[in-house]
Amino acid sequence: MNLKNLTFLSLFIVAISCKSKDEINQTVEISCGQCQFNLEGDGCSLAVKIDDKAYFVEGFGIDDFGDAHDENSGFCNVIRKGEITGTIENGKFLASSIKLQD
Repeated sequence: MNLKNLTFLSLFIVAISCKSKDEINQTVEISCGQCQFNLEGDGCSLAVKIDDKAYFVEGFGIDDFGDAHDENSGFCNVIRKGEITGTIENGKFLASSIKLQD
C-alpha cells in the first residue's frame, strides 16, 4: 500500500469514527416543556418530543423562533413540528439544528 492510499484510508477511518452513532435526525413536536409537555422546570424552556418522551433542548432558546408567548404561534401556546438534528445526553436534547415546518 502506497503512502497516498494509506493517508486516504486513515482519513476515512477518522471520519467514520467521528460520526455519532446516536445522532437523531427526524421530524418531531417542538414546544414549551413546561406549558405543553408538562416537564418540571423553573420557567418556560424549549423542548422536543421524541418517541413520545419530552426533552429540554440545549443549543437553542425558546425565543429563537419568535415570541414564545405569541397567541397564535408561540411555543407556550401551541405545539409545532420541526426537523431536528442532535443527540440525547444526560436527559437533554443537544440540538445542532432545528428547522420549523410551519
